[in-house]
Amino acid sequence: MRAAPAGPAAGRKRALRCRTSHDYCRPVDVQLDRHSGASPDAKELEKNLRAEARDVYGWSNGPGDRYEQHAHSYHKLLYCTHGTIDFVLSDGRTLTLRPGDRMLLPAGTRHAARVGLEGCACIEGKV
Repeated sequence: MRAAPAGPAAGRKRALRCRTSHDYCRPVDVQLDRHSGASPDAKELEKNLRAEARDVYGWSNGPGDRYEQHAHSYHKLLYCTHGTIDFVLSDGRTLTLRPGDRMLLPAGTRHAARVGLEGCACIEGKV
């Protein structure tokens, strides 16, 4: 039996993920940091991202656009710079990102996404 986590991760919710039908399930952390205060500056968010990640790029989608469930082979660090986007995790949780929100998605985490009514713009990179 595994001991309960201690330290900074102790308060975080954990999701279960199965990589394949014959693989074990293990907890993974999706880290979501909410922005508070005044509207964030996109250039400042990009500066923050470049300090933490590599291969940084931006993208945008129109209202209602969707991404089918998929996973990445790398840890993805993402900031929302405009609009909203919902990330739907394989455990059923939905995480809505708004401007300034920061999300760290561990490698192999299965997720889908749907864009909000005003569209969205994000910047992301590999960690």
